[in-house]
Amino acid sequence: MVSVNVSPAGKPIALARGLPMVVELSGKQLEDATIADVKSAIAKKFPRFYLDRQKITLKDSKNILADDVTLKVAGVAEGGELSVKDLGPQISWKTVFLVEYAGPLFIHPAIYYFSKIFYGGPVQHSMLQRYVLAFVMLHFAKRELETLFVHRFSHATMPFMNIFKNSAHYHLGSGLALAYSIYSPVYGAASPYIRGTVRNDPLYIQAGAAIWLFSEISNLITHIKLRKLRPAGSRKRAIPKGYGFNLVSFPNYFFEFLGWLVIATLTGSYVAWIFLVISTYQMYVWAIKKHRAYRKDFGSDYPRDRKAMFPFIA
Repeated sequence: MVSVNVSPAGKPIALARGLPMVVELSGKQLEDATIADVKSAIAKKFPRFYLDRQKITLKDSKNILADDVTLKVAGVAEGGELSVKDLGPQISWKTVFLVEYAGPLFIHPAIYYFSKIFYGGPVQHSMLQRYVLAFVMLHFAKRELETLFVHRFSHATMPFMNIFKNSAHYHLGSGLALAYSIYSPVYGAASPYIRGTVRNDPLYIQAGAAIWLFSEISNLITHIKLRKLRPAGSRKRAIPKGYGFNLVSFPNYFFEFLGWLVIATLTGSYVAWIFLVISTYQMYVWAIKKHRAYRKDFGSDYPRDRKAMFPFIA
């Protein structure tokens, strides 16, 4: 048996008023007792203080200890001290993703099919509008299916309030703002912005659709490859290789950018371009951060000429 002392990091924890406490792990030694075991023991005594709310660190340290780290590896001796912090209410990443992507799936058809409510009269939809609706619906349906059957998350949960911030990007940006702009009479079949222009040329639209389809299929392929790198229930990391990965660390972000670039280019919508800029900037920030983590974790084994998101550029 191994025992450790656990105390609150900072102010007392409302859900665990009995802290500090001694956690005794029967049948365990420092070599095989993990942080997850300590969390489970805390949650057993304070059921409302469930595992995902707990952040475990060494005493007087802010560095979080992963669940699969053993006490020995963490540097905890018999009778040693750990600190625990309440991360607040949590929600699963999968739930957040499902809610995020559901917004546009409801918003776009609502504005498209109920134009009288939103524009004060009917809209004779153009070929371009029909294609954009198909693009958006297929894109977010794919996202929902990937969330259910493809993605494996390195973290089980995030703070509950994040669902509102994350959803706003999709519900308001690629949802309400984009739909209200593109399905308006400005892009309708009778509009001078559309009629007699390249935006009403089937060849132009279908060429864009071909590029969009390529980007979506490619994005799916890269997501499946990433899934295969991480066995279920593990935090294992490996160097991704193959389709797109030989040029950039995150081709999934590049193909996502390419798909939205098609919509912005076909429509010329200011809203589509603004959404493209904002989303691309965010993806690039993520790509750079993760790219640096790859280089740090794998050192000289990681391909030196591989860019973060944009082939041959950055």
